[in-house]
This record gives sequence, structure tokens and C-alpha cells, in this order.
Amino acid sequence: MPDLPADIQDEVERLTRLARQAVDEGAAAAYRDQRAALLADHDYEARIREEDTGDVLVCYPAEWVDDGVIQPEMVEDTDRGVEIRLSGPGDPDEWDEVEERNRDVVEAVRDDHGEVHGATARALADFMGNHYAKSIAEATPAELAEFREEYFPRNAWPTDRQRELLDDSVELAVKKADSSR
Repeated sequence: MPDLPADIQDEVERLTRLARQAVDEGAAAAYRDQRAALLADHDYEARIREEDTGDVLVCYPAEWVDDGVIQPEMVEDTDRGVEIRLSGPGDPDEWDEVEERNRDVVEAVRDDHGEVHGATARALADFMGNHYAKSIAEATPAELAEFREEYFPRNAWPTDRQRELLDDSVELAVKKADSSR
């Protein structure tokens, strides 16, 4: 069992995603600094591991590190480490839960912003769930670009108004998904 509480893991993931999505490097650095400070409060550090199937946030006890490098001989219990998938496919076995979270986002967008934005949010939910088995809140910038450029024009049968409001609709859905985490 990791020494890092679940609520801290969630906040570390949120800060990492915000840093990765930030347009401004100063904002991204601020999110990374917040993450580092939060982890330091628990004597943990983090890095991003790039894999063929996507990026993974790895959080590990600071005591495992010497001169910036994890020392295998210092690792007594690997269960103390935490790995959080940041990109790539999710777990298809969790599709029902992903669909439920995405459906809640779609309904909230529709209720708060109308049918046009709701229809685009539904298309985004279908794309994320069916293609990545991930919630909208877990969408990476590359996945959102793929949705906008490839999936939406070919598969959503959008109206002219949906095309016109595409970027706004995606932003509303992502913000709603992030706020409901």
C-alpha cells in the first residue's frame, strides 16, 4: 500500500494534467512546482515515464533517490510507488464507469449550455469512451485534437452550428469534466 494518500494522488494527477495542458510555460511550471511541494510534504517525488502505450506519472518515496536517480537497492517495497496513466488507452474493463462519468458530463453541459453544446459533448464522450476507454476528464491535448480534426467531422454528423461552436463546446465539456472529478 502506498504511503501517498488517495486524495493526494488525485491532486497530484490533477496538477500534472493542468501542467501538461497549460499553454503558458510559466503556468505549467507553477503547476509542476505545486505538485512537487505537495509530494515533498509526503516525502515523495515524481517523474513522467514515456511508454509506447502512453505516458505514466510515477510517484515514489524520496528515500529511493540519490543524486536524482532511483537506486534499486533502496527500494524495499515497490507497492509504495504509485503509477497513474496520463495518456493512451484506459482500462476497457472500466468502460461502464467511464460511460457513466461521461454521461453525467454530457447532461451537465446540455443543462447549463444548451442542446448544441450538449450534442458535441455527447460526441466527445462517445469518442473518449469507445476509442480510449477514458473519461473526458482524462483526455490529453493530442486526443482532443484527434477528436476535433478527425472524429468529429467524419463521425458526429455535426450541424453547421456545432461546427461553428466546436472549440467552445469541447472546452465546456472538459471544464465540466474537470470540475466533477
